[in-house]
Amino acid sequence: MNNPVPGRQPDGEILKRVSGDHHAVLNPQQLAAVVAEGGPMLVLAAAGTGKTRTLVHRVAALVEKGVPAYRILLLTFTNKAADEMLSRAAALVGRQVGDLWGGTFHHMANRLLRRDAGRIGFKSDYTILDRDDSLSLMKDCVKSLGRDALPKPEVLMAIAGTATNTGKSLMQVIEKKFQSEEIIVNVNAVISVISAYAEKKTKIGAMDFDDLLTNALKLLRENPDVLERYQERFMHVLVDEYQDTNHLQAGIVDCMAARHRNLFVVGDDFQCIYEWRGADIGNIMRFPERYPDAKTYKLEINYRSVPEVLAVANACTTEAAPAFRKILIPTRKSGSKPVLVHLRDGDHQARYVLEIADQLRSRHNLNWSDIAILYRAHHQAMELQMLLARARLPYVITSGVRFFEQVHIKDVCCILRIAENARDEVAFSRILCMLPRIGRQSARKLWEKLGEKFDVMDPVSLSSLRDLLPTAARPAWERILPVLEKYGQAGSLKLPGETIGQFVHVWYKDHAVETFEDSERRLDEIDELVAYTNRFQDTAGFLADVALYTNLEAENEGLAQNRGGDAIRLSTVHQAKGMEWKAVMVLWMVDGMFPSSRTLEESVSGEDEERRLFYVAVTRAKDYLFLCVPQWRNTHGGGMPCRPSRFVLQLPGNTIRRVNV
Repeated sequence: MNNPVPGRQPDGEILKRVSGDHHAVLNPQQLAAVVAEGGPMLVLAAAGTGKTRTLVHRVAALVEKGVPAYRILLLTFTNKAADEMLSRAAALVGRQVGDLWGGTFHHMANRLLRRDAGRIGFKSDYTILDRDDSLSLMKDCVKSLGRDALPKPEVLMAIAGTATNTGKSLMQVIEKKFQSEEIIVNVNAVISVISAYAEKKTKIGAMDFDDLLTNALKLLRENPDVLERYQERFMHVLVDEYQDTNHLQAGIVDCMAARHRNLFVVGDDFQCIYEWRGADIGNIMRFPERYPDAKTYKLEINYRSVPEVLAVANACTTEAAPAFRKILIPTRKSGSKPVLVHLRDGDHQARYVLEIADQLRSRHNLNWSDIAILYRAHHQAMELQMLLARARLPYVITSGVRFFEQVHIKDVCCILRIAENARDEVAFSRILCMLPRIGRQSARKLWEKLGEKFDVMDPVSLSSLRDLLPTAARPAWERILPVLEKYGQAGSLKLPGETIGQFVHVWYKDHAVETFEDSERRLDEIDELVAYTNRFQDTAGFLADVALYTNLEAENEGLAQNRGGDAIRLSTVHQAKGMEWKAVMVLWMVDGMFPSSRTLEESVSGEDEERRLFYVAVTRAKDYLFLCVPQWRNTHGGGMPCRPSRFVLQLPGNTIRRVNV
């Protein structure tokens, strides 16, 4: 056999027909899983250990053994992953894999339902609703039931989707969504509207994205002959990223594999970071219980990172269940030891990151696109975004919209804009359109009736608007009005953070909970915005700074395009899963931010999931890793000292290089 720990496994030149000689391109761990006989198999694939390669060669090996491709089912989470695996398998064994069923769970579910939807009350030509279609249908249900005092359709959709994907009741999801909020929600009305939405879909012969999985599993469980047909057909079922499956997906897999029991699932329990959207880590952790005769294979030989990075990654997993723990084995030569750097605050952290990025580019010949800045939550990169824009360095945000372009940030900034500029029609319209029963045309008419001016310093202007508003909008306006009145009376003391904070407290918080499915994240970001305003003496200075930054962002977008996409990547850790970079810097490694205090409070297993998230962040780095620990954090109330994250405190001293800047 070849070297038991081969070096970097090249993809391009290796992807050729190998005539069964898999040992020439696989390490012993991969080979053992690929050539194993049938039965249930759990392949625990740690980060960077060739998970995709193993799945591809497993498909090729089955075909070489004489298993017809049409009797193999390969389930993935993205079409891109499925296409890549099938093309690589074809490169190994030729067109024989052409009849293989490969694709996402939703793609497979749609294929089943197109043939037998009639068994569960649908026609085979049912419509699949996209998100816009679903929202329109939900809006129709709200109107038809005359339910005005309800969360926005987007929130109702999120509640329905969470219930479907987690297997929880609507009541459980609603109670968790609103349990910490002061607003009163008519639970029965919410359930009635969501139930009406489900009935309407059936009536018009339509399914949304979540329905595909629900109905496919229903089809299989309620129709033994249909289930038998597919169980007989698929001799082998292979599943990628098994740790990310929800209860519906795991149920479909178990149904399909029940006859032949040749189930080959690949995943990493320590990369299960999507529990908040339905992934059930119990599917992979309890696999040996559900399949007592299952064989477990571990992929631990890592081809991505230098040994020093892997030492930190291995330190993250010391509390993993013994049967599931994987010790990453390096194949690359020794490199740089990860740096744990102590900094003063968020601004200091941003300057340090820019300095290190410049050094990596100038001294180590890295491209900007070789560098990633990762963080637990989107708002944690606000200071860095501002500094990158001012420095005119190319950067791309893959974790969402730029900070000041986000809807909720624009919303709360508008209360300042209209307070500061009586002629700002855009801000006036935006605020009014948040109120019930007011749209753009209505807001425009109100603006004209006010003489195209709204002066918070003028009591007549304030009372005139109140009288002109439709009845449904007045209660909300009565809550907002004192904020504007106070601003008009404040004289020279017009602190932007104070005004935003009052606006959020008296009304916008409730509006956010009823409007956005991720209201907690958005409210956290508004808190960070308020903290950022502490550096400004007045509202005018803050608004001028925001306007300058927004213009610089537009210039930066053009700069990144002109460089052919060569730009620093900014991303949350969740969005970074599956990616890798030569250099990774992780921001705000302090308790309360990473791990997230909200996750720790809301879930008994919160710390475990946060630890897995940290592991994912660490294992994105190939050559260089920097963990940033600011010692002070600006907050709404002024500021607070930071305690280093429990995750970095638990790292053995010999795995990192400590730096105080």
